[in-house]
Parts: sequence; structure tokens; C-alpha cells
Amino acid sequence: MRRLWLFVVMMGLATAVAAQAYKWIDEKGKVRYGDQPPPGVKATPLRGPPPPSSPAPSSAASKSGQKPLTPEQAFQKRQQERADAEKKAAKASTEDETKRVNCQQAQAALRTLQSGQRISTTNEAGERVYLNDDERDRETVRVQQSVREWCPR
Repeated sequence: MRRLWLFVVMMGLATAVAAQAYKWIDEKGKVRYGDQPPPGVKATPLRGPPPPSSPAPSSAASKSGQKPLTPEQAFQKRQQERADAEKKAAKASTEDETKRVNCQQAQAALRTLQSGQRISTTNEAGERVYLNDDERDRETVRVQQSVREWCPR
């Protein structure tokens, strides 16, 4: 008996919650609220009708003429999208690290060239050869270009 009474009360509350509410001013100038305004009174709706209980089919699927995805297909699609995003993030991270390392190396080479030390290289015969001023200037220009290319501002 108690359960039946509880069920009836819950159904009454559910109906009251789902009803449209209105606000109006009565003939005495007092603001009144209710689910049905009296006739001849200008009433303002307080909230819209309750949302539909079942979700509408996706507009993208209905526009393209495709069937909606099953939960399993939707899950697999989300997993694939997540894997693609992770691959893209890993590739971007690798590219950023490469740029950082190349920037550091180019800056170190530029500091070495601008330090005024004698710079040497090894020729085809394995002998040490020092750069003259013209070669040093050309190498400095080349390394400055590398710094501009690899280092963000």
C-alpha cells in the first residue's frame, strides 16, 4: 500500500515538473504564477516544453544519407580518432625536438665563428686546413641563415 501511494505521488510530481509554467499580473496588480493563465490575461511563459526523451538522429548522418553508427562502431571511430591525434602529437613533438636541437647546434656554430678563434677543417687528404677571412665570412653568413631557419623568434 505504501509503495502504491509513493508511486502515485511520484507520478504527480513528474507531471507537475513537465508542465508549462506562466507568469501574469492579476487585476489587483499582483504577480501570479501557474500552469494555466486565466483567459484574457497577457501571460509570459517561464520555461519551454521539456526536451524530447529520445535523442534525434545525428544531422550529419541524416544529411549524408548514412545510417547512424552503432555503439560499437562509434567506439571504434573514437578510438581511431584518438590514435590519429596521438600520432599527430608525437610527430609534432619529434619535429619540435629536431628544431630545438638544430637551433642549438646552429647557435653554437655561430658563436664559434664569431669568437675570433682560428677555425680549421680537414681536407680530402686528411690534413688540417685553416679558414681564411673570406671563407670565415661565407661560413658565418651560411650559419646565420641556419639560425634564422631553425630558431623561433
